[in-house]
Amino acid sequence: MDIGIPYYYTATITKWHKLLRLDKYKDFIISSLKYLVEKKKIKVFAFVIMPNHIHLVWTMLEKNGKEMPHASFMKYTGHIFLEDLTANHPQVLPYFEVDSTTRKYYFWQRNSLPVVLHSYKFWKQKIDYIHNNPCVEKWNLADLPENYKYSSAKFYLEGIDEFGILTHWQE
Repeated sequence: MDIGIPYYYTATITKWHKLLRLDKYKDFIISSLKYLVEKKKIKVFAFVIMPNHIHLVWTMLEKNGKEMPHASFMKYTGHIFLEDLTANHPQVLPYFEVDSTTRKYYFWQRNSLPVVLHSYKFWKQKIDYIHNNPCVEKWNLADLPENYKYSSAKFYLEGIDEFGILTHWQE
C-alpha cells in the first residue's frame, strides 16, 4: 500500500476461525487503530469487525518507524492475540499453528486484500457494503447497521464516533 492512497482493505483470520467473535479481540483491533490514528500514521474512513475478518477504508499517512502502518497493525494485533490466548485460552492456540521457520502461529491470513478506491461510486459501494455486512443473513449480528457496535455505520448515520478513530470519507 502506498502513502496517501485510499484503500478498501480486507484482512481475514487464519483459516477463517472466528477469533474476533469475542469483544475483547475486537477491542484489541480498535485499540491498535486508535493508536495509529492518534500518531497520525493512518486515517480511518470506515470499518467493520466481523467474527473472522475485518474491512477497512483507510489511508496510510506516513511510515510507522521503518514499516508501513498496515504492517504494524497486523504485527501488533497478532502479538496481542498471542499474548491473550497464551494467558487465557491456551487450548485455542493449536488452531493457529503453522509450519514456518519464522513463527509458530499466524493469526492473520497472509493474503490481506488492499483495493484502491478510485471513484466516488466505488467509495460509496464499499462503505455501504461494510455497514450492511453485520446485517446480512449469514451473520445476523444486528438488525440495523447502526446497531452493530464494531462498525462505522453509527458515525455516518447518527454522527457518533464511539471509538474516536474516524474521519468522514467526504472530508
